[in-house]
Amino acid sequence: MGKPTGFMEYPRTDRRYAPVSDRVVHYDEFIIPLSEAELRQQGARCMDCGIPFCHQGCPVNNLIPDWNDLVYRGDWQAAIDALHATNNFPEFTGRICPAPCEAACTLNLHDAPVTIKTIECAIVDRAWEEGWIKPQVPKHRTGKRVAIVGSGPAGLACAQQLARAGHHVAIFEKADRIGGLLRYGIPDFKLNKKLIDRRLAQMRTEGVEFHTNAHVGVDIPVSRLRAEYDALVLAGGAEQPRDLDVPGRELMGIHFAMEFLKRNSQRVQGVYVPDEEFISAAGRHVLVIGGGDTGSDCIGTANRHGAASVTQVDILDRPPERENKLLTWPYWPNRLRTSSSQEEGCTRLWNFSTKAFIGDAEGRVKAVRYCQVRWDKDADGRWRMEDVPGSEGELKADLVLLAMGFVHPVHAGMIEALQREAGLKLDARGNVRGATEGPNAYQTSVEGVFCAGDMRRGQSLVVWAIREGRQCARAVDLWLMGYSDLPE
Repeated sequence: MGKPTGFMEYPRTDRRYAPVSDRVVHYDEFIIPLSEAELRQQGARCMDCGIPFCHQGCPVNNLIPDWNDLVYRGDWQAAIDALHATNNFPEFTGRICPAPCEAACTLNLHDAPVTIKTIECAIVDRAWEEGWIKPQVPKHRTGKRVAIVGSGPAGLACAQQLARAGHHVAIFEKADRIGGLLRYGIPDFKLNKKLIDRRLAQMRTEGVEFHTNAHVGVDIPVSRLRAEYDALVLAGGAEQPRDLDVPGRELMGIHFAMEFLKRNSQRVQGVYVPDEEFISAAGRHVLVIGGGDTGSDCIGTANRHGAASVTQVDILDRPPERENKLLTWPYWPNRLRTSSSQEEGCTRLWNFSTKAFIGDAEGRVKAVRYCQVRWDKDADGRWRMEDVPGSEGELKADLVLLAMGFVHPVHAGMIEALQREAGLKLDARGNVRGATEGPNAYQTSVEGVFCAGDMRRGQSLVVWAIREGRQCARAVDLWLMGYSDLPE
């Protein structure tokens, strides 16, 4: 694939960011793309490695060496066909996927993987510019009706595949706009929402019907959907946030990360948010508890508000600067990463355990009491955490954002109704139970009710949601028709 000696001739070159001083004053995307000549060189670096481990690293099994080679040869139109063969929305993954494919790349053995994510994004962006991406309207309609609850990447991918198979598909979204966490959970500076709207226009032409402000289990009885549609797909997210049960949790100024991010994104996108509901970091000392991507998004947003300071804390050990390739490759390694938002300005602390929040006379948080922790293995080889004696302290904070992940989907409403009315079963973690293989793939314990994405597997990546949505669509199509031409 590519140029046989390309990986020896050309160094790894990736997209750059606009200067921090320029980008923190707006919410637009700030990545500087590579030129076509640079992209073709990067495609040439894809080596004929025999076993393309990037396939293993990519949840949607992208045909990475194929489209790298096509870009190298300048056949961009064939490249988008190869890209769309496995991924409905590469403009999303090309921006917000952490690129496990690059971690699995053979060239990552010496820290210079092919710039797969950058090439993917360039292919789809060019395809839109050239007008190569068009609606794929089915020639025949089956007469079967499918309702999908949730319009995140899993629901959208499932809907598009089923519509192209000829089914009538309707998506029900509780928010006022389609997109799930892509719409309001991911900041606009990471994903311009016009990219979502462009796909929605394509899907409408393909026959997908969208219903917003439609909260199934609250505004719309789930029993109605089961009665009116031949199949039902649960594709909502894992939206129940992990809380922090420590003294002072009730103080004003302590919020879940998604409350902060959603209200900011709504304002950026022109949705009216009253001042009393908006959470501003302007002039505040912001503490972000949680070291993941959601916490990073809070950092970038707080800096754009004009926060006085931003501190991000993690209860885990500081990751190593560089992983041991012989132990981790081709799997996703635990190593220190610095996001674009962290680069814009924040203090990062590890082994940090929050013990209590301290309030002022008006009942607003003003500081956090903490201690350091250490992690050791017990006799059974399991990691155990213990406080470090004498490491207690206080940290100033008048806005605290809890970004510690999500435990499972929200049960109140739709899930509780399905449990009560149809015996829907959950797994041990509180997610909707459903296998991914076998004759009942993606089907829940309720006949004709399927589940995909974070609601089934728990909090995960956009790319995993797309994979599950596509595979769930095939399972639904097979269940409805007895056969399916949709890809596995």
